[in-house]
Amino acid sequence: MGTAQQRLASEDGAATRSTVQQQAQYRPLWVEEPAKRYRMPDPVRTAGVRALIIISVTLIQAMVAFFCTMAESWLAFPMVISSVASTVVATWSVVDVWVTRQVWNQRNGVVSEPSSTARALRRERRAARRQERAAEREQERIRRRGGQTGQLSHP
Repeated sequence: MGTAQQRLASEDGAATRSTVQQQAQYRPLWVEEPAKRYRMPDPVRTAGVRALIIISVTLIQAMVAFFCTMAESWLAFPMVISSVASTVVATWSVVDVWVTRQVWNQRNGVVSEPSSTARALRRERRAARRQERAAEREQERIRRRGGQTGQLSHP
């Protein structure tokens, strides 16, 4: 193999190596992954957003009340009073999120997970229904035969 042929062979190898390296280095900026949890229902999400806004306003009020107290401003007392009221409202909004979530789960069912008590209850109900149907089939079979008790199967 001559020098020119070796150069061409090395250039071809380098070209293929560079494209392989470019492909190996390319990573998409955004990779879609499936969600691990289901999306929150709309009423629960709106209650959560409302609670978050109320809590943030309450924290801002508390900071303003603190700074007004440190500055000995006349606005300190009204801000402290409004901060106390806002704390009550913020607590109520968090309870509202919890109640809304519970009501949603009760009305629309629960996502069944292995640790869910709903799954165990459904399993028990299904087993009870199966037993009832088996007992009904047995009674129907007895009725079809004539239902004569004490009769031998062969005369």
